[in-house]
Amino acid sequence: MDAPLLHGMVCELDTRMKPPRSQILERRRLKRGAKEAAVAREKERERAAARRELAKKHVLVNPENLGPNRSYGTPDFVKRGYYVDMPFNCKSCGIAQVWTETQQKWWYESAKGDVWAIAVLCRPCRKREKACRATAREVHLFGLAAKRKNAD
Repeated sequence: MDAPLLHGMVCELDTRMKPPRSQILERRRLKRGAKEAAVAREKERERAAARRELAKKHVLVNPENLGPNRSYGTPDFVKRGYYVDMPFNCKSCGIAQVWTETQQKWWYESAKGDVWAIAVLCRPCRKREKACRATAREVHLFGLAAKRKNAD
C-alpha cells in the first residue's frame, strides 16, 4: 500500500501510540509539583538568610521556649521574631533604665516569665526588694517556731 499524500508530499504513518491522558496529566502534575517545591525551597533559603542577618543585629525569639500563654493575643516580640531593648523608669527610684534583649530572652524563655510582663524595677531595687522579702520570711519563720515552742 502506498503512503498517503499530504499536500502533494508522501508521508509515513506514525505507528507510535500516544500515551493515555492520565499519564500526560500525571507528568504535568509532577512537573508542576517539582517547580512549586523548588520555589518553596528558594523562599525558605531567603527566609533563612534574612533570619541570619537579623540574628547578627538582634536576639531572636524561640517561641517553643516561651512559657504557657493563655491569651488570644500574641506579644509584639513574638510577631516581630526578635527582642528589642526597652527603656523604662524604675517604679521605686524613678531612674531611667533599659531592659536589654538578652535580659528579655532570659526572662521569657529561661525563667518562663509571663509574656505580657515587662521590667518595672531596676536591678538595685530588685535586690533590695528580695532582701526585704527574705528578712520578712525569717521573722515569720522565727515567730512560727516560737509559737510551736510555746504550744508544747
